[in-house]
Amino acid sequence: MIVRPRPGFFKLLFVVRGTILPRVLPHVLGVAALATLVVLTLKLGHLRLPVTSPAPLSLLGIALSIFLGFRNNACYDRWWEGRKQWGALIIEVRAFTHATIALLDDGRAELPDVGRQAARRLVHRTIAFPYALAAHLRSQDAAEAIGRHLEEPERSRVLGSGNRPNALLREHQLELARLLREGRLTDITWAALNERVHAMMSIFTACERIRLTPLPFAYTVLLHRTAYLFCLLLPFGLAESMGWFTPVLTAMIAYTFFGLDLLSEELEEPFGEAPNDLPLLAMSRTAEINMLESLGEPQPEPLRPKDFVLG
Repeated sequence: MIVRPRPGFFKLLFVVRGTILPRVLPHVLGVAALATLVVLTLKLGHLRLPVTSPAPLSLLGIALSIFLGFRNNACYDRWWEGRKQWGALIIEVRAFTHATIALLDDGRAELPDVGRQAARRLVHRTIAFPYALAAHLRSQDAAEAIGRHLEEPERSRVLGSGNRPNALLREHQLELARLLREGRLTDITWAALNERVHAMMSIFTACERIRLTPLPFAYTVLLHRTAYLFCLLLPFGLAESMGWFTPVLTAMIAYTFFGLDLLSEELEEPFGEAPNDLPLLAMSRTAEINMLESLGEPQPEPLRPKDFVLG
């Protein structure tokens, strides 16, 4: 995710880092070169254009703008839903941590450490969950980040699972059931903690739904092809009336259409590693810091942006 102070008016016109420009620049320059070639051959009399009015292209451009806007909105909705799900996850892991410590670390004289140890295991397993979910959504490993919060033999069971977030939640429920049988939890306190685990499962499943259900491929291909076809035909519709201004105007229009197309691709997959995707690792680190603070244990430093990009 791009994190940077908003530049001033003039700097905003020329800023490059953190924008879509580096990715679309080769395509824009290619269209501008084509427009220059069209105008040059027209001026030299080597090209005759059967249609000199830009009106037909204007109609196509309006229709294309509408469809690109629709796709952009649909992709942004996916991005925003992903952000809301991760915001809800931060709420749930914090609430689960607070409830676990309050209910289990009761300091009973006959068993002074049992509740504290159980609370610590549950909290550290909860710390591992956002890291496991982020790695699962990004098809990464992250075994080190997950394993350092688990103990054997649980570490081997979780890391050996094909779905580590699901394995962590299963370990949660198994331990809560054991604590209920041992009398460390009552039916009411077990239900309260188990409800938090179910909430984390719902968020996990919702993120999988977003990850595994992209926009229809045929719709994406249709808009991508139409945008490129429009920008390649544009110089032929503008050369007669715009002259040498055609390459400039064509490049500006191409930058807008190609930029919207590529930006939609990034937003469509909110859990990826592109500059505009969600900072899953930074949010996982924030949750880790909060939960370790609740346990009174040392906390790592928050993740900082690198070149204005927060991972």
